[in-house]
Amino acid sequence: MEEQEKFKLYELFNSINSVDPHMFERFDVKRGLRNADGTGVLAGVTNISNVHGYLISDDVKIPDEGSLLYRGYELSDLLNIDDEGRRYNYEEIVYLLLMGNLPTQEQLDGFISVIDAERDLPDGFTKSIIMHDVAPDLMNLLAQATLLLYSYDKNAETRAPEHEIHTALSVISRLPRIMVLAHYSKKARFERGSMIMHPFIPGESTAETILSMLRPDRQYTREEARMLDIMLCIHAEHGGGNNSTFTTRVLSSADTDPYATYSAAMSSLKGFRHGGANHKIRAMQAEAKAQITDWEDDDQIAEYLTRVVKKEAFDKTGLIYGMGHAVYTKSDPRAVICKSFAEKLAVGTEFERELNLLKSIERISPQILRDVKGTDKEMCANVDMYSGFVYAMLGIPEDLFTPLFACARMAGWAAHRFEEIVSGRRIIRPAYKATFSSRPRTYVPISER
Repeated sequence: MEEQEKFKLYELFNSINSVDPHMFERFDVKRGLRNADGTGVLAGVTNISNVHGYLISDDVKIPDEGSLLYRGYELSDLLNIDDEGRRYNYEEIVYLLLMGNLPTQEQLDGFISVIDAERDLPDGFTKSIIMHDVAPDLMNLLAQATLLLYSYDKNAETRAPEHEIHTALSVISRLPRIMVLAHYSKKARFERGSMIMHPFIPGESTAETILSMLRPDRQYTREEARMLDIMLCIHAEHGGGNNSTFTTRVLSSADTDPYATYSAAMSSLKGFRHGGANHKIRAMQAEAKAQITDWEDDDQIAEYLTRVVKKEAFDKTGLIYGMGHAVYTKSDPRAVICKSFAEKLAVGTEFERELNLLKSIERISPQILRDVKGTDKEMCANVDMYSGFVYAMLGIPEDLFTPLFACARMAGWAAHRFEEIVSGRRIIRPAYKATFSSRPRTYVPISER
């Protein structure tokens, strides 16, 4: 009897939680906080960044080349990937996002020293979470670890600027170490792998620290560290409307502590519709590589993509993962930068052939979507079309793809939390319309039901 009743609970799950879709139209509800044309509902203003992908003229959405500005600077100008003399940019971009302006060399050196000094983890921290309560998903563990850091902060409930900045820099500094330690703990517990716990090397950049701690022999090339640094930079910030950053804004508006806020942002980023999308993309790319016998044959590539769109291949959703974005139309500047740098590293290596396949998928996909779905929507490759490929080139395991995203995005989350604390000053509380009658239902005693 108990099992039968339990089954009924499961059986009714969808019917109980279904809302008549016509209700959304009737009350002009902006589902997903999106307007009818796909643009986002305006929910705030910011001085931090701008994500541009289209123009609006006479209420008509017009596709445009993508642009991503950090504090008013074009991301491509900040990175200048063609400058062979440049080394690492992530710490400079963190400074820009948090402090509002680009640093002088003296300011940058001091800032890097502060981040470097924060990498040590509290006594007992590693044992209490990474060695004992290892989660099978590293994003859950990062969120849990961030919450645990609260326990080691005697001033955790302080909202003073000094504490907010110190906490943000501390998490930005420590998260890469926690991520790598968590990765090896997971391998040891679930895959019978070796537990490697390299100490960090003072003076290394964030990108260098990650590679140095991750690789058993601690060796990496300057080009590899520069490539990872570029990836951290392009994921550092992406406007206030993306799901995890909006989560940061929502929690900050409720006046909760920074650790709870950043943990919630990580939990949002884990989602397969957000930062976790890279897993779907790599899975689809793996199937494409297996089923397309000639990676240089456009006809074979088009045939595979047609089956994907017709819901006959991969996960039968009809989606070409890695194509399309909520804002970008003609181009995603992050994908452009990522692809350009990847081309430099892939030339003459075993990865060059795969990169060419991905570029062909990017080139052919829009026409396939037009032919099969009859859509004239402008569509470009998003950053995840190439980000997983780049990480693979660097020998980074797939379970670290989204955690790396989180390590990078901590800078943006912190900047938006600071701005919300200072300028928001009102708890975020949108409205939901009840679909049932305003007249209360008649209560029936349990004996009469």
